[in-house]
Formats: sequence, C-alpha cells, structure tokens
Amino acid sequence: METTIGKSAELIEKAQAIRYQVFTVEQSIPNELDFDGLDSVAEHVLVTETNQAVATARLVIHGDGSSVMARVAVLEAYRGRGIASIVVNKLIEYAKEQGVSSIEIHAHSYLRGYYERLGFEFIQEVEIVGEHQLIEMRYQLVLT
Repeated sequence: METTIGKSAELIEKAQAIRYQVFTVEQSIPNELDFDGLDSVAEHVLVTETNQAVATARLVIHGDGSSVMARVAVLEAYRGRGIASIVVNKLIEYAKEQGVSSIEIHAHSYLRGYYERLGFEFIQEVEIVGEHQLIEMRYQLVLT
C-alpha cells in the first residue's frame, strides 16, 4: 500500500473518482456538494494498492494555522482494513509538519466514536447533508 500527499491534477482526479463512487453513488450526496471548489487549494492524501486508488481525504490549511479535513473516503471493497485510519493519521502527521494548530472535520454522526478514538473531540451537531447528520469535531495539535 502506498500513500501520497499532494495537489497535482492527476492526484486530485483520482481522489475525485473515489469520492464520486463513495459519496454520490453510495451515499446519494449531490455531486455539487462534494465538488465545492476547494480541491485546488487543498492537500490530498491518496492511498493506492497495486496501482488502484482506493482511499482519499483532503486538508485545507488556513492562514491562521487552523485547518479542515474533509472528504475521507474508502472504496467499499477496501473497507474494514484500517485504511481510513491510515488516511486520517497521514493528514494529521502532515498537518503537524506544516505547523497547523487544529484540524476540524464535519463527519457523519455515526462516526463520532471512531474519530474520538483517533483523538478528535466532539464539538456540536451541524448541518444535514443529503440524509446524513454531520457533526463538528476538532483535533488539537500539540506543537513542539
């Protein structure tokens, strides 16, 4: 399994293909909600296995040191193998290297316990996207 972080057009295209399958096809989230115009300013992590792109997420870093992780997606055939945790931890590691102070995520409410185990704290319920209640969570980075 190989993990890449970047913002090349090729990497973004592969990330968007995964997101389309997971969010639009499987979860019935309108495509226009996923493609919000932030892909070009975000850093994307892409996990590949035998040249197949299987998982992705993105991180938008703001000038004040805060950031937003979003679009965490793993193709269905690859779920249950800890790949999402690899993706999230890789972006946390990257954020630390960039001097980021906090990472916010709006996750599906059923994933609260999962993200808490990764070190995120629940903040509040936020919007409903499609038929999915989202929650705001935050990971506070300790800068050394």
